[in-house]
Amino acid sequence: MDGTIGAIIIIETRMNTKLNRSPAHGTEEGTTLVEVMVTTVLVAVFFASIFELNAMCLRFIDASKESLAALQSVQDRSETLRNLSFSDLTNTAVVQNLMATAANPAPFSQKATEVVKISKYPTPNGVTQFTRSSGGTVVKNSAATDLGTQLVKVDVAVSWTMTLGGRARTEQTSSIVSNGTKK
Repeated sequence: MDGTIGAIIIIETRMNTKLNRSPAHGTEEGTTLVEVMVTTVLVAVFFASIFELNAMCLRFIDASKESLAALQSVQDRSETLRNLSFSDLTNTAVVQNLMATAANPAPFSQKATEVVKISKYPTPNGVTQFTRSSGGTVVKNSAATDLGTQLVKVDVAVSWTMTLGGRARTEQTSSIVSNGTKK
């Protein structure tokens, strides 16, 4: 314990000696106002860059969420149509009533435009097309003269304007649906 107290006394003595010395050659040490201002500007630029980088990452995350929501809307609408009986799928009134509601309750589905096309497969005889606007209005754009009784091709597309960059985007899928019994 005496060694520890002696070491503390020696350190204190040396620190006091250094603090009490007069500056060499008459110069004083410290920072000038210019150095402080330059440092302040550099720190401000650094933090502004970090904040902008963070904001840009958040915008990219929002754009990714929009794309994912569009894929989910396409998938949900496609699955809803595939789960209909074949006679309901080829009935324009049933499909038009079904499209009156959004593909899913997500806010994105309320603002996107949906287009569903149904045609006979493999040789189409016209296309039955429905468009659901972002306001929820469903319009039958065209009706096929014959959708057949065995196979139909169902195309589902969702279009929207991206929040980031304002570009028009579309996600879509196609399915072949057969007239058969559900298991």
